[in-house]
Amino acid sequence: MPLKLDAKYLKEFVTAREYRAILPQLNAAHAALHQRTGEGNDFLGWLQLPQQVDGEELRRVKAAAQKICANSQVLIVVGIGGSYLGARAAIELLCSPNYNLLPHPGRPQIFFAGNSLNATALNEILDLCEGRDVSVNMISKSGTTTEPGIAFRLLREYLVERYGDQGARERIYCTTDAAKGKLRELALQEGYETFVIPDDVGGRYSVLTPVGLLPMACAGIDIDQVLQGARDAMEAYMSPDLLENDCYHYAVLRNLLARKGKCIELLVSYEPAFTMMGEWFKQLFGESEGKDGKGIFPATATFSTDLHSMGQFIQQGSRNLFETVVNIRQPQRDRMIPREEGDFDGLNFLSGQPLSQVNSQAMLGTILAHTQGDVPNIVLNVDKMDAYEYGWMVYFFEKACAISGYLLGVNPFDQPGVEQYKQNMFALLGKPGYEQQRQALQNQLQLM
Repeated sequence: MPLKLDAKYLKEFVTAREYRAILPQLNAAHAALHQRTGEGNDFLGWLQLPQQVDGEELRRVKAAAQKICANSQVLIVVGIGGSYLGARAAIELLCSPNYNLLPHPGRPQIFFAGNSLNATALNEILDLCEGRDVSVNMISKSGTTTEPGIAFRLLREYLVERYGDQGARERIYCTTDAAKGKLRELALQEGYETFVIPDDVGGRYSVLTPVGLLPMACAGIDIDQVLQGARDAMEAYMSPDLLENDCYHYAVLRNLLARKGKCIELLVSYEPAFTMMGEWFKQLFGESEGKDGKGIFPATATFSTDLHSMGQFIQQGSRNLFETVVNIRQPQRDRMIPREEGDFDGLNFLSGQPLSQVNSQAMLGTILAHTQGDVPNIVLNVDKMDAYEYGWMVYFFEKACAISGYLLGVNPFDQPGVEQYKQNMFALLGKPGYEQQRQALQNQLQLM
């Protein structure tokens, strides 16, 4: 399989008895997911999504990508959370973290907006658009989420000023609900091309819908291969047998370690291009599991870089974490280490070796050090990283997250806690209907 779990570093941390004890809970979680009897079962559209992609919708995604590539040097993707993290992770992982700095003939630069309320960030994107043709992909089920909503309002104004009403219509693409919501209403009114976020797919599970597929296609990523990887992963991870199903094995290990007090998971990669994939992972697991006073806190690190900042804490700090190491075996590009006359840096013993070999040995040395320091390490070996493997990995983590959430005893498909900050923000900003809450918050602030 393209992704293989290695649990050999966990022999001192997880016993056969513990595996046996959790099996009935795993079987129950599997049944709840596949029989659609568990909490949140109205948001399981992602489960069969790779096999149920609308062929006509996919054709329109590809046609829109071709149009954007033909008439725009810049694509601005507007969205927050699951509306942008998966696509950005794919572009950085499969193309480059420096995608916008490298030449891509016939492909637009791709910037992401609407994921913060920072004015400087948006103004800088607009500065970078100077003298170039621009298209915008607005992604939101409702169209009323504050951060992307404000960004889209400003970007629409920008496009209308540059191209006029009709010209702007040709450059705005809305990925939204099929039938309802303010963005859907606006798109119908203005004649924007639209793509559908299925009703039964939550934002953090939506990367394999047009939410992620359109930006990926614009970057030149083979979205057919992305979907094929996800389809094959879906079939591979159907059995609840831990010996056959690395996806379930991973979910079980996370929970067994959490029950031993290892309540922080550090997702580690030795590839800088994986960094945004870690951000996608954090949202997927953090929003799915962190509720009801429960959850495994998702954190990320890029090694060996972060060994020079977090390595000391990981080795000898609080013993409440474990690591999941994503080991991409074949780098996209490699380079041999030269021999230096005089050996001024003492590194001639490495001359003639590929840099990937040094990186690999750094990984093994770190895993051994951390396990000796009472930090369990799960290793996910990935042969290489291309569109197929990306699709496979996305499905692996999505299904593992669902099973893990059921093992924790939470609904992995809702996010009720996210609304509290929004309500407070609306009240403080003076949104109509929030007057009473605004007064209560102002009184609270005065007492602080």
